[in-house]
Amino acid sequence: MAGRGRAPARPPAPPRSGSRGPGGPRPGEPERRQRWLIVVAVLVLTVFVGRLVQVQVFMGPALAADAQQKRLQTNVQVAHRGDIVDVNGNVLATSVDRYTIVGDQLAIQSFRGASRVDKATGDPVEDGALGVAQLLGPVLDEEPAALAAKLNGKDRYVVLARDVVPEVQRAIADLGLQAYVRTDLTSQRTYPAGEVAGPLVGFVNDDLGGQGGLERAYDDLLAGTDGTTTFERGRDGVMIPNAPVETVPAKPGSDVRLTVDRDVQWKAEELLDEAVSDTGAKYAMAVVSDVRTGEVLALADSGHVDPNDRSTADVANGSRAVKDVFEPGSTGKVVTMAAALEGGYWKPQSQFEVPYTYTTPNGQTFKDSHGHPVQRLTLAGVLAHSSNTGTVQIGEKIPEQVRYDYLRKFGFGEPSGLGLPGESAGILPDEESFAHDPRTPYTILFGQGVAVNAIQATQVFSTVANGGVRVEPSLFAGSQAPDGTFTPAPEPERTRVVSTETADSLMRMLESVVGDEGTAENARVPGYRVAGKTGTAQMWLPGGGTTYMASFIGVAPADDPRYTVSVFLRSPQSSIFGGVVAAPVFSDLMGYTLQKMDVPPSTTEPDPYDLEW
Repeated sequence: MAGRGRAPARPPAPPRSGSRGPGGPRPGEPERRQRWLIVVAVLVLTVFVGRLVQVQVFMGPALAADAQQKRLQTNVQVAHRGDIVDVNGNVLATSVDRYTIVGDQLAIQSFRGASRVDKATGDPVEDGALGVAQLLGPVLDEEPAALAAKLNGKDRYVVLARDVVPEVQRAIADLGLQAYVRTDLTSQRTYPAGEVAGPLVGFVNDDLGGQGGLERAYDDLLAGTDGTTTFERGRDGVMIPNAPVETVPAKPGSDVRLTVDRDVQWKAEELLDEAVSDTGAKYAMAVVSDVRTGEVLALADSGHVDPNDRSTADVANGSRAVKDVFEPGSTGKVVTMAAALEGGYWKPQSQFEVPYTYTTPNGQTFKDSHGHPVQRLTLAGVLAHSSNTGTVQIGEKIPEQVRYDYLRKFGFGEPSGLGLPGESAGILPDEESFAHDPRTPYTILFGQGVAVNAIQATQVFSTVANGGVRVEPSLFAGSQAPDGTFTPAPEPERTRVVSTETADSLMRMLESVVGDEGTAENARVPGYRVAGKTGTAQMWLPGGGTTYMASFIGVAPADDPRYTVSVFLRSPQSSIFGGVVAAPVFSDLMGYTLQKMDVPPSTTEPDPYDLEW
């Protein structure tokens, strides 16, 4: 066997096609391959079924609700705001229907105007925003090119015009653009009386919310509740036919009836404007109120304030008659006289020697407005001559706490009850500082050291004229619901301040002020007995300094009191004395009011007290 070797080994044969790798089916095993395919298919199917269950079962309600929400549109129906009317039903504020024109930019992109013709030019209407603008521009009195610029975009709510009158709204509806342009009903507040009672009535904002004066004070009654209409719409913005519609009707507001008489208010404002022009005063105010009921017939300011024109009228400031405060001055002496008589400290015929200057035991010196020799005056004479030094002598016998208490009883230092926005409660020192101040307990006797607004000053005289009973003043006569039901205002609060005997004595004393020897002959009203008091009061200015408030407050007929009228002029240039500049205005306004209300003339003569001894 020499020379013979072992034959070389053969190389391994390559694997056959279709042989399985690790874990796969082996060649010739189709059953195993089918099982793998089934497993994969089941896994894929399980994923799809799981996702389907998740979407339809778990997420389905939420997705459906979200889709429906996107289709829903809610339109608001603005509630009709109630009217404000005077005591006779004359409208001072009302609401009229207006429309807001709204464009849907997204829907406008699908507008096709090929079948339409521009009536102005005869040209075919373009597609999209330009075509809508061609039709809508002439109705809104706007250039189509400028309007088209507003209509381009993807915003679904673009305001094109506000406060559109119904005639224009109907013209827009006739264009057949409802799928692209909406006309939403709104409301606009108007004031038919214009400047009459402008500061008192106030104004509303763009959403018809009361922002000043009576509009704000009675906003809850006037406003009503807006309604809504909710519906489903398609991509073109049009309501889907037969789809559910949910409607909540609007509830109109109630009308508010005032105690104000439009004619008396107008006359008061006219007279005040004339007085400002004649005297050079910065401004003037007047109040007319019913002695028996506390109802205010006029709360007037000088100047021209028209709430229809908020761009130029200063309507936001409200009435100065409740906002501005000033020292009552000599009109405040009525409170001192009431305390002196009611407490039995003095009688109307009590006698005083009244010098030009007078010094109290604690060293406080006071003087009258005019120099004069020593006068021999009764208590009634001190009031008629408006003597500061005589009033201080009268007050010395009245305990300091009693002096303070009577200011409170007559309503100083607290809101009047009218409820107007921005009303000041006035200024009254607190009891502790009052008790430790050596001068103020004397200055308050003649109307200094305290501050009141015009309503508070007027109510002092109304209280005296009403037999000593203070009646809370009111501007609100009641409200009328949309169904016509009228709800009168609650009865005003009544508080006895002084006795009937004291009030009657004070009325006799106040008549002497308007008599031949008093300071207010200019306040007389032909045919009627008048009782009242002049005032020249200081008014503190913001930032320092003072000016004067000249006034006259009076009652007529004095023998059967019906109305109190007060007139105030700030910073008059012709004279600072109320008997000169305010009393003539009082005479005209009181005379007009008495005639307007058919009050019969006085049938008796005055019975004045002696003024001197």
